[in-house]
Amino acid sequence: MKIQSVIVLGGGSAGFTAAITLKRLLPQLTVTILRSPEIGIIGVGEGTTPFFPSHFHQFLKLPMKEFYERAQPTWKLGIRFLWGQRKSFDYSFDQQFAKRSPRLPRNNGFYHEESPADWCLGAGLMARNKAFTRNQRGIPEITLDTTAYHIENIKLVAYLEWQATELGVVVRNETVGQVDHQQDQITTLHLLSGEKMTADFFVDASGFAAKLLGETFQEKFHDYSDTLFCDSAIIGPRQREEHEEIQPYTTAETMDHGWCWRIDHENHINRGYVYSSKFVSDEDAEAEFRRKNPAVQQTRIVRFRSGRYQRSWIGNVVAVGNAAGFVEPLEATALMILCGQCRSLAEALIDSDCDPGPMLKTMFNRFMGERWDEIRDFLAIHYRFNKRLNTPFWQYCRENTPLHGAEEIYQFYLENGPSMLANAIFISPNDQFGAEGYLAMFLGMQVSHQKKHQPNEQELAVLKQLNQTIATRASSGATVAEALQVIRDPRWRWA
Repeated sequence: MKIQSVIVLGGGSAGFTAAITLKRLLPQLTVTILRSPEIGIIGVGEGTTPFFPSHFHQFLKLPMKEFYERAQPTWKLGIRFLWGQRKSFDYSFDQQFAKRSPRLPRNNGFYHEESPADWCLGAGLMARNKAFTRNQRGIPEITLDTTAYHIENIKLVAYLEWQATELGVVVRNETVGQVDHQQDQITTLHLLSGEKMTADFFVDASGFAAKLLGETFQEKFHDYSDTLFCDSAIIGPRQREEHEEIQPYTTAETMDHGWCWRIDHENHINRGYVYSSKFVSDEDAEAEFRRKNPAVQQTRIVRFRSGRYQRSWIGNVVAVGNAAGFVEPLEATALMILCGQCRSLAEALIDSDCDPGPMLKTMFNRFMGERWDEIRDFLAIHYRFNKRLNTPFWQYCRENTPLHGAEEIYQFYLENGPSMLANAIFISPNDQFGAEGYLAMFLGMQVSHQKKHQPNEQELAVLKQLNQTIATRASSGATVAEALQVIRDPRWRWA
């Protein structure tokens, strides 16, 4: 029987994103969100990757005007890592290392140690606290291809709720008590109000509770704690100081027992310390956090476990967001994989004419499982090769972090250096980070390899010219504050 009605369990960013995606691409579906008034929104600042604006503005073609007015994001060009032996390095969403200049005989990555800065426009802008280049008229060139967002979660969810209702999604404030099912089919949701609800299809967006996938179906959970040792986070905002610039990037700073993020919003800065409770108490972690961040206001602790469920699609249920899996926010992957889940689900229903069969579900589960494992493997190299500190936590990480699927990628890099062949041979075309991500981290952390290249005078002259060109364009760029002023001008028109 074709799917005609959908219930989405959960009213956070995951539930609303799923509902919007399904209703936008399959408008014939009846989509209802059940949002529990007992569960609040995790009010933290979120970083994204370019997958997020691509999903909403290009794939779903939702207007940018309303998004910017309601969600009020700032822009993110990448991550600045206070990580490894360098003072810092920038992992830009623009391509820096996994490409070759036509005027140079080797890939850009081979020249990184000689010239680590201004390898791409994104990194050049980040180095100068600029968000966008300017056109010939001096107006910021606000593009999406290599740009992501910093968003306050409360504002994001408010925008998503507005957009969902505009598309015809029904939003109800209800809490689910009992769940009835027959084998792998959910049949009835018993609400605490006494009402019973049913649908053809269910989306579990109930967060860490995983009400349908975990609690009801008892699906096996693949724990990532053998690789990702952090399990706690202290979160706290601080006000932006007078004349303090809005940084167009997330900062990831090495701490004694984990790492600390910085996410810049327009009027405040969100800070968070991700750490392992096996190596430090909550009290000592907060003390360390406040020593680095004395202006932070009230803090709170969030517990989490990193891992994924073996299957995210069982019968007439698909889990998205934290109900399907979670990894710590080191590469801002939560909204990235959420958008991928929602897009893959919608395309699966479209291509199956809303009558998905068992092989489609099997392939969906395999595909999503691989995406989760790729994130785990990519994060593993961050821990395995970070030599910045010699605390017990970081010594343990360097000695005990398995690379899993990234082991071959590392061994290839060790033997061949930053060769583009890794992208063709080892890295899946669906990999969310690709050769650029791995090379940014290997080269940024100065992981050694056996193919060092010493550029000659002609190559050095070319490098200098290329870097100067990027530096010139980046230096004249617009800051986040300047770009915000431009888009809020009544004369501004979104393309």
